[in-house]
Amino acid sequence: MSSINIDDNIKRASKILITSHINPDGDTLGSMCALYGAILERYKKHADMFIASKLPYTYRDLPFVCNAKQNYDKSLVYDLVISVDVAAKDRMGDAVELFDKAHTKINIDHHKTNPKYGNINIIDSSASSAGLILYKYFKENNWTITEQIAECLYVSILTDTGGFKYENTTAETLKTAGELIELGVNPNKVYKSVYETKTKDNVMFQAKAVSGAKFCNDDKIAYITIFKKDLEGYASTEDFTEGLVEKLRTIDSVDVAFLVKEIDAKSSKISMRSKHLDVAEICAQFSGGGHTYAAGCVIKSSVNTAAKKILNLINSRV
Repeated sequence: MSSINIDDNIKRASKILITSHINPDGDTLGSMCALYGAILERYKKHADMFIASKLPYTYRDLPFVCNAKQNYDKSLVYDLVISVDVAAKDRMGDAVELFDKAHTKINIDHHKTNPKYGNINIIDSSASSAGLILYKYFKENNWTITEQIAECLYVSILTDTGGFKYENTTAETLKTAGELIELGVNPNKVYKSVYETKTKDNVMFQAKAVSGAKFCNDDKIAYITIFKKDLEGYASTEDFTEGLVEKLRTIDSVDVAFLVKEIDAKSSKISMRSKHLDVAEICAQFSGGGHTYAAGCVIKSSVNTAAKKILNLINSRV
């Protein structure tokens, strides 16, 4: 990774924007906030941060996240826009207009399906998270990593490895987590905040959703469909469905699990997980992508039609 490409552009830029992906998770938010804090620490510059969706309850206490906004004047033109953990440009939501108009565009990501849409692309598909890429960059180029920045990076790495249990957990991942702990991160506090602090409505909704799961192919495939009406009566947030598809994948007979969530009457959001099947390749059929065993996309179809399309593709590959 070249220090000239990033550092010189930050030095020159008066107006900087960092953007996450829609339906933000711990990696995109942790990476965004870590980069925000690092730029402030190193260059004394306040970057803007854009979240294209509601901030999930889980990440409400993430350092620096209170400075992020969900609405921006689309007429603004930034000197520099940096996307973090955004596998495809359209995953930025409304921020894509700001990204396209920027004088310089930097794309930092770890998804193997990333098409390298920036002027400068820092892509490492072997990295467990975008946060790990940033950590390596900060260390190689002598950026100061404060305790707050370290916590943001730790959240990024922790969540994108599923609490250090996914296939992308490597010796480097655990070594980095240890170094972040040495910088002041409290792993017990972070774990409880991310995984063990849920609202009553969240827990009750997820219990209902799992009880309605559908199974096929001798229970090798499991999926959940979520309609907007299913959320009625719950004080729901964007992260209410987070973790549902992983719960299905834990069933011993299940090889492929997916979630179909209604966006509107003609479009659905898909989240897929697998033990053996390349679900990134399936999601790429709908301009989505991700990792081999964890991917997502948006299908321009109703929930039931989208579920049938995904099932057909899975059945054609098993």
